[in-house]
Amino acid sequence: MSATQQSKDPVLVVLQLTGGNDYLNTVIPYNNGLYKDNRKAVGIADNDMIHLDQAHALPNYMAPLKKFWDDDKLAIMHGVGYLDSPRSHFRSMDIWHTCEADKVGTEGWLGRVVREIDPRKENVVTAVSFGPCLFRALAVPNVPVACVAGPLEHYGFLPTIRDQAQRLKVLETFSHMYQPIEGSGVMEYLGTTGLDGLKGADILKVAPGLYKSDVKYPNTTIAQKLKGVAQVHLANLGTRVFYCDHGSFDSHAGQNPLHGNLWTAVTEGLEAFMTDLRAHNAADNVIVLMFSEFGRRVRDNGSGTDHGAAGATFVLGDKVKGGHYGEYPSLDANKLVQGDLNPNMDFRSIYSTILDKWMGMNPAPIVNGTYEKPAFLH
Repeated sequence: MSATQQSKDPVLVVLQLTGGNDYLNTVIPYNNGLYKDNRKAVGIADNDMIHLDQAHALPNYMAPLKKFWDDDKLAIMHGVGYLDSPRSHFRSMDIWHTCEADKVGTEGWLGRVVREIDPRKENVVTAVSFGPCLFRALAVPNVPVACVAGPLEHYGFLPTIRDQAQRLKVLETFSHMYQPIEGSGVMEYLGTTGLDGLKGADILKVAPGLYKSDVKYPNTTIAQKLKGVAQVHLANLGTRVFYCDHGSFDSHAGQNPLHGNLWTAVTEGLEAFMTDLRAHNAADNVIVLMFSEFGRRVRDNGSGTDHGAAGATFVLGDKVKGGHYGEYPSLDANKLVQGDLNPNMDFRSIYSTILDKWMGMNPAPIVNGTYEKPAFLH
């Protein structure tokens, strides 16, 4: 490893597949007769899938991921979830975001990570989120996160005010508006993280101007978010955690072609993103974590699939040790939990590996416990 590579801080990109991605139609157990038996309406036909090995396949619409798989840069975690899945989008996502399965958590796991990276808040763009609101995973009082709701080119706080003195006056006015009121945690939160976020907006707006690339990103929402991630990463602003989402994968009805359209956008966006980073020699310190709050029911409902339990989680990147991790849960009716695949890998195990082997942190206080760590990172 060169001195240049050694000096690069590890970066984590999280891509949230919002809405409950269908595990069975994402990593297909194509040789298992129970797959076809249970998927009369939405099953993937043999000629519409790409075999990974003797037991697993991807649907054709996820073709870009096959290249990562062939290069041993894609890790697939099987049967991911937690005990007693509530099958509620909101509660399940809350559990993934806070690592609190038995109570309502107050701190996001990635917010804790940011606090550990930058305890003095010296860099208000240590974490950057692409989406209309702050994801719970990043929300911790007094931990700044820059939220980007649209294209970076149009992003910034009061971008039409060019005079620096005037901008500072407006920022000062804003901070007084949100001065902490005694006994008001909400106002205190706004008064600190809100103002930090505005500072972050001013910093991030330089990224597009520093960005030059020959890579053409697809004109999809997720590809454009990933382009924004690339712009900020390549601007060397010190951002260590990126967050974005795509969806909704909530395919109760009309799963075909909904699922295919969503995954086409995700995988083509990821292909452009990694090509872009590699072209700039900036991919070696980046990994991408893709997760969904739960999988979907084994038997389809005639048009789609309903909320399930266990799902698949993916990690890709040049420092990833590709392959299968964990076991595909049994499709046998006697082994299902209320008709769903039974989780056999706790999601906090995946977080723990990333925190320990990638971010160089003790996972236990961040994920609220000690979990096995699958070895998917070099």
